[in-house]
Parts: sequence; C-alpha cells; structure tokens
Amino acid sequence: MKALQYRTIGAAPELVTVPDPEPGPGQVLLKVSAAGVCHSDIAVMSWPADGFPYRLPLTLGHEGAGTVAALGDGVTGLSVGDAVAVYGPWGCGMCRPCAEGKENYCLRATELGIFPPGLGAPGAIAEYMLVDDSQHLEPLDGLDPVRTVPLTDAGLTPYHAVKRSLPKLVPGSTAVVIGAGGLGHVAVQLLRAVSPARVIAMDVADDKLELARTVGAHEAVLSDEHAAARVRDLTGGRGATAVFDFVGAPATTTTAAGCVAMEGDVTIVGIAGGSLPVGLGTVPFEVTVTAPYWGSRGELREVLDLARAGAVEVHVETFAMDEAPLAYERLHAGKINGRAMILPNAS
Repeated sequence: MKALQYRTIGAAPELVTVPDPEPGPGQVLLKVSAAGVCHSDIAVMSWPADGFPYRLPLTLGHEGAGTVAALGDGVTGLSVGDAVAVYGPWGCGMCRPCAEGKENYCLRATELGIFPPGLGAPGAIAEYMLVDDSQHLEPLDGLDPVRTVPLTDAGLTPYHAVKRSLPKLVPGSTAVVIGAGGLGHVAVQLLRAVSPARVIAMDVADDKLELARTVGAHEAVLSDEHAAARVRDLTGGRGATAVFDFVGAPATTTTAAGCVAMEGDVTIVGIAGGSLPVGLGTVPFEVTVTAPYWGSRGELREVLDLARAGAVEVHVETFAMDEAPLAYERLHAGKINGRAMILPNAS
C-alpha cells in the first residue's frame, strides 16, 4: 500500500510503498477514506535527532476516518464495511483518566510506549491503518468522512478547550479566538453553538479573517501589536472573558495576556513556543492560564453530534494521495485555508 512517511530527521515526508497491515487480536483494520494534515506534524518534523521520541520511519496522520476492512480475533460490535472515525489519543484503558474516557491524559501511556497514530504509531495517511482497539472508533452514522475527520482533532481539541470555560461564557461575555486557521475557525463555530458569548477572531491573514466572519465571528481583528487594545475597546475596557490562543507563539500569548479580563481564562492550544508567566502583576487578577491537550472520547462523541446537528462544519481542501507531500508544503507555507485532507483511496 501507499503511505506518507517521515523517514529521515530534518527531511520532507516521502510517499512510499509498504506492506499491507494485518489486524492482530483485538485490532481493527481500516481502509482509510480521509486523513488530516496538521501543524503538529510540522512541529514533529522540526524536532532535532537528539531526544527524538519516535521510531522512524513514521507513517503520518493523527486524524483518520475510514471503513472497516478486517477485524482481528476477539473484536465485537463492528462489521466489515462500517464507516468510522478514529479517536487519536490512545491510552492504557485502565488508569483513572482512561476509565473516565480521558485517554488524552492517560497516566501510563509513556511508560507503556503507547502512542497516538501518526504521533508514534503508524498513522492514517496510508491506504490502510491499524487501530489498536475498537473503543477508539466512533461510528460516522451518515457523516461525510472528508468533512468529519478533522473533527477528531481540529474539532475535538477546541471543543475540549472551550468546554472548560463555558461556566464563564454567560450572556454579555466575550470570547477571543487567536488564529482563525484549521482549529480556530472551528472554535468560532463551537463558541457560537454552545455559548451566548460575543466572538472576536484574530489572525494575521485577511483570508482567514474572512473565513472567521463567514463561520460566525461577530468581529474579526488583525492580530498585531494593537490587537489587545482593540479588544478592550470592543469590550468597553473590560477585556475578554476567555481567550483561546490557537497559535501559541510568544507574540500571541502576549496579546492574550493583554486582552483578557479579570477572572478570565487564557487557554494556550497552539504549539509555536509561546508561554505566559503567572503571578501577581503579570496578568489581571485571578486569571486562569491553561494548556490543554486534545480531548476525551466522550467529547469526541459530542463534537460529532454537533456536526450531525449542522452546528459545525470544517472548511477543507482535499488532496489525492500522490499530492500528500504538496499538502505539507502548502501547510508549512501558510497557504491552507481551513484544513488539508488527504484522500488515500480516492479513484
């Protein structure tokens, strides 16, 4: 089968031919319908050889959806041909967070060498992929796999981030979304769907600001050195109740600190190297700063239910398998508006 692999530290991913996988006991083999391309992959491929945590070659893709092609011994509850989406942050299944469906916070994954697909385990940018356990599959139930597969990360991650701030996002509140790209434009929709907050989107690119307006942002603000002041103007000097930073660069975390209100939340989701010191005088009084990771299995089900209700839809650009390296080039250059999808088995 064809697969897109990261094979050499510092090199671009390569399209290669590898043996077809076969499911072992408890495993499920999927014929991949769609696989997502993510900035996290770019980050992984920028890490130096010193301390690189994964074995190479690594088949990329931690967002995946497909149809069940074969079942390993002992798998029940699924049939060949079922259309499913993959829950990515696999855990041990036994620790307390896993028992609550929070495998994104598994206590033993590192110790046991358990990795998400595409982030240590073979991923979804291939014609076929192995899923370690049927509990990591969610039925699509009529959802389009191409538009649904980004929800396994680009939907689940912002939903998890937004959900923890919902008690504060009451009528009259304001939420700021920094970065209106792959995750941010979904966050705008989620905020409109699950809260009454006024939503202000920020980005450095006009096309992404326009996308944010299209999907429901009340205001769209250029993300520059004046952005925090603009938010304070728009909120009558109070600042934003919650700020969700989907870039996570030093400049954007500084902006987040500059526009958050007292008792507000700053949630840093992006992985561009920014951080925010917390202490008396560094941020407004009683601001909570957090850096969440992905989301729970239950939350993925909630996100898919929102998609079925028409409350969220990901803007996607599709690429054939042979164009997979190009998708990463365009993502790295900032030329993807929304989310890039690879279609490994498209004719």
